[in-house]
Amino acid sequence: MNIAIVGTGYVGLVSGTCFAEMGVNVTCVDVNQAKIESLQNGQIPIYEPGLDEMVLRNQKEGRLKFTTDLASVLDDVEMVFSAVGTPPDEDGSADLQYVLAVARTFGQNIKKYTVLVTKSTVPVGTAQKVKAAIQEELDKRGVQVPFDVASNPEFLKEGSAIVDFMKPDRVVVGVESEKAKELMTRLYRPMMLNNFRVIFTDIPSAEMIKYAANSMLATRISFMNDIANLCELVGADVNMVRKGIGSDSRIGSKFLYPGCGYGGSCFPKDVKALIKTAEKNRYRMRVLEAVEDVNEYQKTVLFKKLSKHFKGYLKGKTVAMWGLAFKPETDDMREATALVLIDLLLKAGVTIKVYDPVAMDECKRRMANAPVIPGSDRGSSIVYCNDMYEAVLDADALLLVTEWKQFRMPSFGVMKKSMKNALIIDGRNIYDPKEVGEAGFEYDAIGG
Repeated sequence: MNIAIVGTGYVGLVSGTCFAEMGVNVTCVDVNQAKIESLQNGQIPIYEPGLDEMVLRNQKEGRLKFTTDLASVLDDVEMVFSAVGTPPDEDGSADLQYVLAVARTFGQNIKKYTVLVTKSTVPVGTAQKVKAAIQEELDKRGVQVPFDVASNPEFLKEGSAIVDFMKPDRVVVGVESEKAKELMTRLYRPMMLNNFRVIFTDIPSAEMIKYAANSMLATRISFMNDIANLCELVGADVNMVRKGIGSDSRIGSKFLYPGCGYGGSCFPKDVKALIKTAEKNRYRMRVLEAVEDVNEYQKTVLFKKLSKHFKGYLKGKTVAMWGLAFKPETDDMREATALVLIDLLLKAGVTIKVYDPVAMDECKRRMANAPVIPGSDRGSSIVYCNDMYEAVLDADALLLVTEWKQFRMPSFGVMKKSMKNALIIDGRNIYDPKEVGEAGFEYDAIGG
Protein backbone atom coordinates (compact mmCIF):
# COMPACT_ATOMS: atom_id res chain seq x y z
CA MET A 1 0.00 0.00 0.00
CA ASN A 2 1.22 3.50 -0.86
CA ILE A 3 0.28 6.53 1.25
CA ALA A 4 1.38 10.11 1.71
CA ILE A 5 1.49 12.05 4.98
CA VAL A 6 1.46 15.83 4.82
CA GLY A 7 3.25 17.50 7.73
CA THR A 8 6.50 16.27 9.29
CA GLY A 9 5.88 17.57 12.77
CA TYR A 10 5.49 15.30 15.75
CA VAL A 11 2.35 13.48 14.59
CA GLY A 12 3.23 13.28 10.90
CA LEU A 13 6.79 12.07 11.29
CA VAL A 14 6.03 9.49 13.98
CA SER A 15 2.95 8.20 12.14
CA GLY A 16 4.69 8.03 8.78
CA THR A 17 7.69 6.23 10.21
CA CYS A 18 5.54 3.72 12.09
CA PHE A 19 3.39 3.01 9.01
CA ALA A 20 6.64 2.37 7.10
CA GLU A 21 7.75 0.02 9.87
CA MET A 22 4.51 -1.92 9.29
CA GLY A 23 5.44 -2.39 5.60
CA VAL A 24 3.57 0.53 4.03
CA ASN A 25 5.32 2.68 1.42
CA VAL A 26 5.18 6.19 2.87
CA THR A 27 6.06 9.58 1.42
CA CYS A 28 6.18 12.37 4.00
CA VAL A 29 5.47 15.82 2.59
CA ASP A 30 6.26 19.22 4.06
CA VAL A 31 6.46 22.74 2.63
CA ASN A 32 9.57 23.43 4.72
CA GLN A 33 12.42 22.76 2.30
CA ALA A 34 15.11 22.90 4.98
CA LYS A 35 13.29 20.36 7.16
CA ILE A 36 12.82 17.96 4.23
CA GLU A 37 16.50 18.23 3.27
CA SER A 38 17.49 17.52 6.86
CA LEU A 39 15.24 14.46 6.96
CA GLN A 40 16.61 13.23 3.64
CA ASN A 41 20.05 13.48 5.24
CA GLY A 42 18.97 11.51 8.28
CA GLN A 43 18.68 14.47 10.66
CA ILE A 44 15.57 14.22 12.87
CA PRO A 45 14.04 17.58 13.92
CA ILE A 46 12.28 16.31 17.07
CA TYR A 47 13.34 14.34 20.13
CA GLU A 48 11.49 11.06 20.59
CA PRO A 49 13.17 7.91 21.95
CA GLY A 50 13.82 5.37 19.20
CA LEU A 51 12.62 7.53 16.32
CA ASP A 52 16.04 8.27 14.81
CA GLU A 53 16.90 4.62 14.30
CA MET A 54 13.47 3.78 12.88
CA VAL A 55 13.57 6.67 10.37
CA LEU A 56 17.04 5.74 9.16
CA ARG A 57 16.18 2.04 8.86
CA ASN A 58 13.04 2.62 6.81
CA GLN A 59 14.75 5.20 4.60
CA LYS A 60 17.52 2.71 3.89
CA GLU A 61 14.99 -0.01 3.04
CA GLY A 62 13.12 2.34 0.69
CA ARG A 63 9.77 2.47 2.47
CA LEU A 64 10.10 6.03 3.80
CA LYS A 65 10.70 9.03 1.54
CA PHE A 66 10.50 12.80 1.96
CA THR A 67 9.46 15.54 -0.47
CA THR A 68 8.06 19.06 -0.62
CA ASP A 69 5.76 18.34 -3.56
CA LEU A 70 2.43 16.70 -2.69
CA ALA A 71 1.18 16.94 -6.27
CA SER A 72 4.04 14.77 -7.52
CA VAL A 73 3.02 11.78 -5.37
CA LEU A 74 -0.79 11.87 -5.66
CA ASP A 75 -0.90 9.62 -8.74
CA ASP A 76 0.87 6.85 -6.82
CA VAL A 77 -0.95 6.84 -3.47
CA GLU A 78 -4.29 5.50 -2.30
CA MET A 79 -4.55 7.71 0.76
CA VAL A 80 -3.24 11.05 1.93
CA PHE A 81 -3.02 11.75 5.65
CA SER A 82 -3.19 15.38 6.72
CA ALA A 83 -1.07 15.86 9.85
CA VAL A 84 -0.43 19.58 9.65
CA GLY A 85 -0.61 21.91 12.61
CA THR A 86 -3.84 23.29 14.05
CA PRO A 87 -2.48 26.01 16.36
CA PRO A 88 -4.86 27.90 18.62
CA ASP A 89 -6.23 31.08 17.10
CA GLU A 90 -6.28 34.30 19.10
CA ASP A 91 -9.64 33.34 20.62
CA GLY A 92 -8.49 29.79 21.48
CA SER A 93 -10.28 28.05 18.60
CA ALA A 94 -8.31 25.77 16.27
CA ASP A 95 -6.75 27.49 13.24
CA LEU A 96 -7.65 25.35 10.21
CA GLN A 97 -5.77 27.27 7.51
CA TYR A 98 -3.15 24.53 7.02
CA VAL A 99 -5.73 21.74 7.04
CA LEU A 100 -7.76 23.51 4.35
CA ALA A 101 -4.63 24.31 2.34
CA VAL A 102 -3.90 20.58 2.13
CA ALA A 103 -7.50 19.96 1.04
CA ARG A 104 -7.20 22.53 -1.74
CA THR A 105 -3.91 21.10 -3.03
CA PHE A 106 -5.51 17.65 -2.93
CA GLY A 107 -8.50 18.87 -4.93
CA GLN A 108 -6.30 20.66 -7.46
CA ASN A 109 -4.29 17.57 -8.31
CA ILE A 110 -6.10 14.25 -7.80
CA LYS A 111 -6.83 12.26 -10.94
CA LYS A 112 -8.25 9.05 -9.43
CA TYR A 113 -10.15 7.91 -6.37
CA THR A 114 -8.14 8.87 -3.29
CA VAL A 115 -9.01 9.25 0.38
CA LEU A 116 -7.94 12.32 2.36
CA VAL A 117 -7.62 11.34 6.02
CA THR A 118 -7.40 14.02 8.68
CA LYS A 119 -4.98 12.99 11.43
CA SER A 120 -4.60 16.45 12.93
CA THR A 121 -6.75 17.28 15.93
CA VAL A 122 -9.63 19.29 14.48
CA PRO A 123 -13.02 20.50 15.73
CA VAL A 124 -16.21 18.64 14.92
CA GLY A 125 -17.41 19.70 11.48
CA THR A 126 -13.94 20.11 9.96
CA ALA A 127 -14.41 17.14 7.62
CA GLN A 128 -17.32 18.91 5.93
CA LYS A 129 -15.15 22.00 5.39
CA VAL A 130 -12.38 19.81 3.97
CA LYS A 131 -14.83 18.07 1.67
CA ALA A 132 -16.23 21.39 0.46
CA ALA A 133 -12.73 22.76 -0.22
CA ILE A 134 -11.83 19.70 -2.30
CA GLN A 135 -15.08 19.84 -4.27
CA GLU A 136 -14.60 23.55 -4.93
CA GLU A 137 -11.19 22.86 -6.49
CA LEU A 138 -12.59 20.01 -8.59
CA ASP A 139 -15.37 22.30 -9.81
CA LYS A 140 -12.80 24.92 -10.80
CA ARG A 141 -11.02 22.26 -12.85
CA GLY A 142 -14.33 21.17 -14.38
CA VAL A 143 -13.67 17.51 -13.59
CA GLN A 144 -15.41 14.79 -11.63
CA VAL A 145 -12.91 12.73 -9.66
CA PRO A 146 -14.26 10.45 -6.91
CA PHE A 147 -12.80 10.93 -3.43
CA ASP A 148 -13.59 10.36 0.22
CA VAL A 149 -12.66 12.09 3.43
CA ALA A 150 -12.04 10.30 6.72
CA SER A 151 -10.92 11.05 10.26
CA ASN A 152 -8.18 9.11 12.07
CA PRO A 153 -7.23 11.07 15.21
CA GLU A 154 -3.91 10.31 16.88
CA PHE A 155 -3.45 9.36 20.54
CA LEU A 156 0.33 9.59 20.83
CA LYS A 157 2.06 10.54 24.07
CA GLU A 158 5.35 12.36 23.67
CA GLY A 159 8.12 10.20 25.03
CA SER A 160 6.31 6.92 24.23
CA ALA A 161 4.84 7.72 20.82
CA ILE A 162 6.30 4.74 18.95
CA VAL A 163 4.92 2.24 21.46
CA ASP A 164 1.59 4.09 21.47
CA PHE A 165 1.37 3.82 17.69
CA MET A 166 2.54 0.23 17.34
CA LYS A 167 0.63 -1.10 20.38
CA PRO A 168 -2.37 1.23 20.70
CA ASP A 169 -5.16 1.15 23.26
CA ARG A 170 -7.43 1.74 20.29
CA VAL A 171 -7.45 3.10 16.76
CA VAL A 172 -10.38 5.38 15.94
CA VAL A 173 -11.43 5.75 12.30
CA GLY A 174 -14.30 7.95 11.14
CA VAL A 175 -15.63 7.19 7.65
CA GLU A 176 -18.73 7.90 5.57
CA SER A 177 -18.43 5.24 2.85
CA GLU A 178 -17.79 1.50 2.66
CA LYS A 179 -14.98 2.08 0.16
CA ALA A 180 -13.08 4.31 2.58
CA LYS A 181 -13.69 1.81 5.38
CA GLU A 182 -12.25 -1.00 3.24
CA LEU A 183 -9.07 1.00 2.57
CA MET A 184 -8.62 1.92 6.23
CA THR A 185 -9.23 -1.71 7.21
CA ARG A 186 -6.46 -2.82 4.83
CA LEU A 187 -4.10 -0.24 6.29
CA TYR A 188 -4.73 -1.26 9.89
CA ARG A 189 -5.04 -5.01 9.26
CA PRO A 190 -1.68 -5.76 11.01
CA MET A 191 -3.08 -4.23 14.19
CA MET A 192 -6.31 -6.17 13.86
CA LEU A 193 -4.28 -9.38 13.56
CA ASN A 194 -2.69 -8.50 16.90
CA ASN A 195 -6.16 -7.97 18.40
CA PHE A 196 -5.79 -4.22 18.89
CA ARG A 197 -9.11 -2.42 18.88
CA VAL A 198 -9.93 -0.57 15.66
CA ILE A 199 -13.14 1.38 16.22
CA PHE A 200 -15.05 2.61 13.16
CA THR A 201 -17.42 5.54 13.71
CA ASP A 202 -19.03 8.34 11.76
CA ILE A 203 -16.70 11.27 11.12
CA PRO A 204 -18.14 13.82 13.61
CA SER A 205 -17.87 11.23 16.40
CA ALA A 206 -14.23 10.50 15.52
CA GLU A 207 -13.45 14.21 15.57
CA MET A 208 -15.10 14.58 18.97
CA ILE A 209 -13.45 11.51 20.51
CA LYS A 210 -9.96 13.06 20.43
CA TYR A 211 -11.07 16.29 22.10
CA ALA A 212 -13.20 14.48 24.65
CA ALA A 213 -10.36 12.08 25.56
CA ASN A 214 -7.78 14.80 26.11
CA SER A 215 -10.27 16.97 27.98
CA MET A 216 -11.14 14.08 30.31
CA LEU A 217 -7.47 13.49 31.12
CA ALA A 218 -6.92 17.21 31.70
CA THR A 219 -9.97 17.20 33.97
CA ARG A 220 -8.55 14.40 36.10
CA ILE A 221 -5.26 16.27 36.48
CA SER A 222 -6.89 19.55 37.47
CA PHE A 223 -9.31 17.78 39.81
CA MET A 224 -6.42 16.09 41.62
CA ASN A 225 -4.51 19.37 41.83
CA ASP A 226 -7.55 21.05 43.32
CA ILE A 227 -7.85 18.24 45.87
CA ALA A 228 -4.12 18.53 46.64
CA ASN A 229 -4.41 22.23 47.35
CA LEU A 230 -7.31 21.60 49.70
CA CYS A 231 -5.46 18.71 51.40
CA GLU A 232 -2.67 21.13 52.21
CA LEU A 233 -5.11 23.49 53.91
CA VAL A 234 -6.93 20.86 55.97
CA GLY A 235 -3.96 18.66 56.85
CA ALA A 236 -4.78 15.61 54.72
CA ASP A 237 -2.10 13.65 52.82
CA VAL A 238 -2.86 13.94 49.11
CA ASN A 239 -0.82 10.82 48.28
CA MET A 240 -2.96 8.74 50.61
CA VAL A 241 -6.08 10.33 49.15
CA ARG A 242 -4.90 9.53 45.63
CA LYS A 243 -4.28 5.88 46.51
CA GLY A 244 -7.61 5.66 48.28
CA ILE A 245 -9.72 6.93 45.41
CA GLY A 246 -7.56 5.34 42.71
CA SER A 247 -8.20 1.88 44.17
CA ASP A 248 -11.87 2.29 43.24
CA SER A 249 -12.27 0.35 39.99
CA ARG A 250 -14.76 2.95 38.75
CA ILE A 251 -12.08 5.64 39.03
CA GLY A 252 -8.68 3.99 38.53
CA SER A 253 -5.27 5.45 39.33
CA LYS A 254 -4.17 6.93 36.01
CA PHE A 255 -3.82 10.71 35.70
CA LEU A 256 -4.52 11.20 39.40
CA TYR A 257 -1.03 12.44 40.28
CA PRO A 258 -0.94 15.96 41.71
CA GLY A 259 1.66 18.29 40.23
CA CYS A 260 2.53 21.79 39.17
CA GLY A 261 0.27 21.91 36.10
CA TYR A 262 -0.03 20.24 32.72
CA GLY A 263 1.39 21.65 29.50
CA GLY A 264 2.38 20.43 26.06
CA SER A 265 0.93 20.65 22.60
CA CYS A 266 -2.34 18.80 23.28
CA PHE A 267 -4.13 19.30 26.58
CA PRO A 268 -4.07 23.13 26.78
CA LYS A 269 -4.89 23.56 23.09
CA ASP A 270 -7.61 20.93 22.97
CA VAL A 271 -9.36 22.12 26.13
CA LYS A 272 -9.46 25.67 24.73
CA ALA A 273 -10.68 24.46 21.34
CA LEU A 274 -13.50 22.39 22.83
CA ILE A 275 -14.62 25.35 24.93
CA LYS A 276 -14.69 27.46 21.76
CA THR A 277 -16.59 24.80 19.80
CA ALA A 278 -19.22 24.84 22.52
CA GLU A 279 -19.41 28.64 22.46
CA LYS A 280 -19.97 28.61 18.71
CA ASN A 281 -22.87 26.25 19.32
CA ARG A 282 -24.26 28.44 22.10
CA TYR A 283 -23.25 26.10 24.88
CA ARG A 284 -20.91 26.63 27.81
CA MET A 285 -18.43 23.94 28.93
CA ARG A 286 -18.45 24.89 32.61
CA VAL A 287 -16.35 21.97 33.78
CA LEU A 288 -13.62 22.59 31.21
CA GLU A 289 -13.54 26.30 32.01
CA ALA A 290 -12.78 25.31 35.61
CA VAL A 291 -10.18 22.77 34.45
CA GLU A 292 -8.37 25.51 32.55
CA ASP A 293 -8.55 27.95 35.47
CA VAL A 294 -7.18 25.40 37.94
CA ASN A 295 -4.31 24.54 35.63
CA GLU A 296 -3.28 28.16 35.10
CA TYR A 297 -3.27 28.65 38.87
CA GLN A 298 -1.33 25.43 39.44
CA LYS A 299 1.56 26.63 37.30
CA THR A 300 2.17 29.39 39.85
CA VAL A 301 2.05 27.18 42.97
CA LEU A 302 5.80 26.50 43.17
CA PHE A 303 6.53 30.21 42.99
CA LYS A 304 3.97 30.91 45.72
CA LYS A 305 5.56 28.25 47.93
CA LEU A 306 9.03 29.65 47.31
CA SER A 307 7.90 33.18 48.08
CA LYS A 308 6.23 31.98 51.30
CA HIS A 309 9.43 30.29 52.48
CA PHE A 310 11.38 33.51 52.05
CA LYS A 311 8.54 35.70 53.35
CA GLY A 312 8.24 37.46 50.00
CA TYR A 313 11.89 38.53 49.80
CA LEU A 314 13.19 36.84 46.65
CA LYS A 315 15.25 39.57 45.02
CA GLY A 316 18.89 38.53 44.77
CA LYS A 317 18.19 34.87 45.52
CA THR A 318 19.56 32.04 43.40
CA VAL A 319 17.12 29.24 42.60
CA ALA A 320 17.91 25.93 40.90
CA MET A 321 15.34 24.46 38.54
CA TRP A 322 15.41 20.80 37.55
CA GLY A 323 13.36 20.18 34.42
CA LEU A 324 12.20 22.50 31.65
CA ALA A 325 10.20 20.29 29.27
CA PHE A 326 6.49 19.94 30.00
CA LYS A 327 7.05 16.22 30.68
CA PRO A 328 9.94 13.71 30.68
CA GLU A 329 11.32 12.14 27.48
CA THR A 330 10.70 15.19 25.29
CA ASP A 331 12.25 18.58 24.58
CA ASP A 332 8.80 20.12 24.08
CA MET A 333 8.25 23.30 26.12
CA ARG A 334 4.92 24.36 24.67
CA GLU A 335 2.72 25.59 27.53
CA ALA A 336 5.35 24.25 29.97
CA THR A 337 5.06 25.14 33.65
CA ALA A 338 8.77 26.01 33.57
CA LEU A 339 8.07 29.00 31.31
CA VAL A 340 5.55 30.43 33.79
CA LEU A 341 7.95 29.90 36.69
CA ILE A 342 10.89 31.45 34.86
CA ASP A 343 8.81 34.53 34.07
CA LEU A 344 7.67 34.91 37.69
CA LEU A 345 11.18 34.36 39.06
CA LEU A 346 12.76 36.85 36.67
CA LYS A 347 10.22 39.50 37.60
CA ALA A 348 11.03 38.84 41.27
CA GLY A 349 14.74 39.47 40.64
CA VAL A 350 15.88 35.87 41.00
CA THR A 351 18.87 34.30 39.27
CA ILE A 352 17.77 30.92 37.92
CA LYS A 353 20.16 28.00 37.39
CA VAL A 354 18.43 25.52 35.10
CA TYR A 355 19.09 22.00 33.93
CA ASP A 356 17.12 19.62 31.71
CA PRO A 357 18.50 16.51 29.96
CA VAL A 358 17.22 17.49 26.50
CA ALA A 359 15.31 20.80 26.57
CA MET A 360 18.17 23.25 27.24
CA ASP A 361 18.48 24.46 23.64
CA GLU A 362 14.72 24.87 23.37
CA CYS A 363 14.72 26.96 26.55
CA LYS A 364 17.57 29.12 25.24
CA ARG A 365 15.60 29.72 22.06
CA ARG A 366 12.44 30.67 23.93
CA MET A 367 14.22 32.82 26.52
CA ALA A 368 16.63 34.56 24.16
CA ASN A 369 15.25 37.95 25.19
CA ALA A 370 15.04 37.29 28.93
CA PRO A 371 15.75 40.34 31.12
CA VAL A 372 19.22 40.79 32.60
CA ILE A 373 19.76 41.32 36.31
CA PRO A 374 22.33 44.09 36.89
CA GLY A 375 25.50 42.69 38.44
CA SER A 376 24.96 39.10 37.28
CA ASP A 377 28.40 37.56 36.78
CA ARG A 378 27.28 35.84 33.58
CA GLY A 379 25.35 38.81 32.24
CA SER A 380 22.08 36.95 32.41
CA SER A 381 19.40 36.08 34.93
CA ILE A 382 19.22 32.51 33.56
CA VAL A 383 22.27 30.27 33.96
CA TYR A 384 22.29 27.09 31.83
CA CYS A 385 24.11 24.33 33.68
CA ASN A 386 25.92 21.24 32.44
CA ASP A 387 24.35 18.86 34.94
CA MET A 388 21.89 18.68 37.82
CA TYR A 389 24.49 19.17 40.52
CA GLU A 390 25.99 22.26 38.92
CA ALA A 391 22.49 23.74 38.99
CA VAL A 392 22.16 23.41 42.79
CA LEU A 393 25.62 24.81 43.57
CA ASP A 394 25.17 27.86 45.86
CA ALA A 395 21.40 27.78 45.28
CA ASP A 396 18.99 29.08 47.92
CA ALA A 397 16.36 26.53 46.85
CA LEU A 398 15.65 23.77 44.33
CA LEU A 399 12.43 23.62 42.32
CA LEU A 400 11.72 20.17 40.85
CA VAL A 401 9.56 20.88 37.80
CA THR A 402 9.87 17.85 35.47
CA GLU A 403 10.14 14.31 36.81
CA TRP A 404 12.98 13.01 34.65
CA LYS A 405 14.23 9.61 35.87
CA GLN A 406 17.69 10.92 36.66
CA PHE A 407 16.18 13.33 39.18
CA ARG A 408 14.41 10.59 41.13
CA MET A 409 17.34 9.37 43.25
CA PRO A 410 19.78 12.26 43.66
CA SER A 411 22.64 12.34 46.17
CA PHE A 412 21.07 14.44 48.90
CA GLY A 413 24.43 14.47 50.70
CA VAL A 414 26.16 16.15 47.75
CA MET A 415 23.27 18.57 47.38
CA LYS A 416 23.32 19.50 51.06
CA LYS A 417 27.02 20.42 50.86
CA SER A 418 26.51 22.33 47.59
CA MET A 419 23.45 24.44 48.34
CA LYS A 420 23.45 27.71 50.21
CA ASN A 421 20.08 26.90 51.74
CA ALA A 422 18.70 23.35 52.12
CA LEU A 423 15.24 23.79 50.62
CA ILE A 424 13.57 21.50 48.06
CA ILE A 425 10.16 22.31 46.59
CA ASP A 426 8.96 19.24 44.72
CA GLY A 427 6.48 20.03 41.96
CA ARG A 428 5.86 16.35 41.09
CA ASN A 429 5.85 14.70 44.54
CA ILE A 430 8.59 12.24 43.60
CA TYR A 431 10.58 12.34 46.85
CA ASP A 432 9.97 10.68 50.20
CA PRO A 433 9.48 13.51 52.73
CA LYS A 434 11.02 11.40 55.52
CA GLU A 435 14.18 10.63 53.50
CA VAL A 436 14.60 14.25 52.43
CA GLY A 437 14.03 15.47 55.97
CA GLU A 438 16.58 13.04 57.40
CA ALA A 439 19.10 14.37 54.86
CA GLY A 440 18.74 17.78 56.47
CA PHE A 441 16.46 19.46 53.96
CA GLU A 442 13.33 21.51 54.39
CA TYR A 443 10.87 19.89 52.01
CA ASP A 444 7.66 21.12 50.42
CA ALA A 445 5.50 19.41 47.81
CA ILE A 446 2.13 19.63 46.10
CA GLY A 447 -0.56 19.13 48.70
CA GLY A 448 2.12 18.92 51.40
